[in-house]
Amino acid sequence: MSPVLAGVLQLLALMAALALAHIPLGGYMAKVYSSDKHWRVERWIYKGIGADPDTEMRWPAYLRGVLAFSVAGVLLLYLLQRLQGVLPGSLGFAAIDPDQAFNTAVSFVTNTNWQSYYGEQAMGHVVQTAGLAVQNFVSAAVGMAVAVALVRGFARSRTGELGNFWADLVRGVVRVLVPIAAVAAVVLVACGAVQNFSGIHEVGQFMGGSQQWNGGAVASQEAIKELGTNGGGYFNANSAHPFENPTPFTNLFEIFLILLIPFSLTRTFGVMVGSVRQGYAILATMATIWVGFVALMMWTEFAHQGPAPDIAGGSMEGKEVRFGIGGSSIFAVSTTLTSTGAVDSFHSSFTGLGGGITMLGMMLGEIAPGGVGSGLYGMLIMAIIAVFIAGLMVGRTPEYLDKKIGTREIKFAACYILVTPALVLAFTAVAMALPTPGHSMTNSGAHGFSEILYAYTSAANNNGSAFAGLNADTQWFNTTLGVAMLLGRFVPMVFVLALAGSLAEQKPVPATAGTLRTEKPLFTGLLVGAILIITGLTYFPALALGPLAEGLAA
Repeated sequence: MSPVLAGVLQLLALMAALALAHIPLGGYMAKVYSSDKHWRVERWIYKGIGADPDTEMRWPAYLRGVLAFSVAGVLLLYLLQRLQGVLPGSLGFAAIDPDQAFNTAVSFVTNTNWQSYYGEQAMGHVVQTAGLAVQNFVSAAVGMAVAVALVRGFARSRTGELGNFWADLVRGVVRVLVPIAAVAAVVLVACGAVQNFSGIHEVGQFMGGSQQWNGGAVASQEAIKELGTNGGGYFNANSAHPFENPTPFTNLFEIFLILLIPFSLTRTFGVMVGSVRQGYAILATMATIWVGFVALMMWTEFAHQGPAPDIAGGSMEGKEVRFGIGGSSIFAVSTTLTSTGAVDSFHSSFTGLGGGITMLGMMLGEIAPGGVGSGLYGMLIMAIIAVFIAGLMVGRTPEYLDKKIGTREIKFAACYILVTPALVLAFTAVAMALPTPGHSMTNSGAHGFSEILYAYTSAANNNGSAFAGLNADTQWFNTTLGVAMLLGRFVPMVFVLALAGSLAEQKPVPATAGTLRTEKPLFTGLLVGAILIITGLTYFPALALGPLAEGLAA
């Protein structure tokens, strides 16, 4: 079987699995977030945190819950790392330096999981399981809660109430993430992933020396890191490491986990707003972009440019032989079009245009299908922008899901889409202008610029993957990337929740003959075009200086 055919068959198998899971999981999540009943274990949690799950919240109260919970998470995770030297199960590792502890705490709480450290050489069992793995669950649940709040804004009328943050958070963890992650962890263990609390072992003799490996609760963290679109690896090699991702089957299974909830949430959206066809329109938009990016990535990586790729059948540098170009391409696109950031290959070793595709996937806002929760609310923001553009074309007030998109709503949407590009481009420009950050680049020229551009794109979009080659473990990068993660996560949430509150206060507008049918293929095409054009106009100059210049010069 040719490598190209193998890649295409993997893509088709993945699409079939996602299609089978779409309706049952999407419908189940709609019931989870619409239920007025609480499980016993949930009541225990509410009692422990002192929350009343039946109290409806307006958007400022909902936002305060999001921010308070996240700030507490940053502080607790920071303290765990700073106290690691005296904690049991530390494997002899010392406390994490302050700047790196700040960066890591912010990274995992914001669902970014950017790592400027070697996991197997820095973090003990307690920090990995009680700190990082816990945040993998709750940070994903926060994103889902904010997405559901926006959906309620469309579904409700003449009220500013968006539900209860604490109930949405707990249900997301207890009823959705924990059950699926538990099953996924068992599958990974059965396929060879490591799951233990082993200490450090010396393995073999290599050129006069030995190699050290430590075990850990790897499979369980791998499951939630992919399912929750988190991405932080137990080991520095992330999902390229055989302890995390042993076989081609587990590679495809992990991609399935990455895409499972973001694609299924479109069904949840359709059910909750009372029109599954609206959900299918959003799904079609996400799927069109995702499949298109996968096809482009495979084309660039399979292209035989030079004697080495010609012999290998494509660009195999930086890719695991057990996954090949097809599996690596699908993984790279899926992890950068979502907020996952896990990697099974070396993105810096992709072709110039291939590396540009991974960057562009994040620059789109990670909405195809995007992160758990963040992908859905990001796509709905873009849908509002597309409706507004269509309204300008025909000269009528834009409407979406029976809600008028007025001045207030479009200002919230515009502010949302401007935050991340401002962070990415401003931080990249400053880093390139100052002398010290440039010392962290392994390469010069266009590729070196791409290293820094990728880092800030990854941080501000809460992705967490790295182009590699950049030494990010410096005070400058630990601090500025941490700030970019914080602002890139929570400032957009302010506008999302404010928009949700504004929509919930409106009364429904009856559809007329002039109403744009947003469940039709025409709107899907308009939405895809709006996403690509807006992103292209924003980032094209930066891309032209980095991956495009490198790719065209190859």
